[in-house]
Amino acid sequence: DGVAARPIRRRLARAVRLGLLGLLLSTGLAATCLAQSDAETLEYRIKAAFICKFANYVEWPAQAFTRTNSPIVIGMVARGAVADEITRTAAALSVDGRHLKVRRLHQGDSIADVHLIYVASSENSRLAETLAAVKGRPVLIVTESSQAVELGSMINFVVVDDKVRFDISPHSAESSHLKISARLLSVARMLIATTS
Repeated sequence: DGVAARPIRRRLARAVRLGLLGLLLSTGLAATCLAQSDAETLEYRIKAAFICKFANYVEWPAQAFTRTNSPIVIGMVARGAVADEITRTAAALSVDGRHLKVRRLHQGDSIADVHLIYVASSENSRLAETLAAVKGRPVLIVTESSQAVELGSMINFVVVDDKVRFDISPHSAESSHLKISARLLSVARMLIATTS
């Protein structure tokens, strides 16, 4: 037991040094031995935890909120289990006194008060349309598509060796007047330079 726990303890010690222990613990990244039947459920939980925790590491311009205690609104272009997980995870969290409010976005819905949009891979047919609708606005775009970053996504999930990781495009975030913390950048799998 002690020998098996050493790699996990080393990962946790590294997380403490990075100042991201809460982020890593909440995602369950230390769990590497899982039954195949649990893999999809765990993936949803990890993505939900990441999506909700990203708000701790992003700075929106003051004008993105109508009041100092306005909620951070997460718009979901998603359905099914992953949408349920995000809703459940967000209910228990707040960022700098702002509650997280989750709203499912259907075709044609207004995105005027949305601060973060997640586009699930099951909704890739709406990806280009969604990204075009928020281009240049202070909205953090989180996706899981290989073509998403080229279209303007800021954080894109990838699964590598059965682990959920993410790539970040700092330029896309800056173009939308968002500042991503160096702490979050430091744990990304890859920082992607874009010219669009």
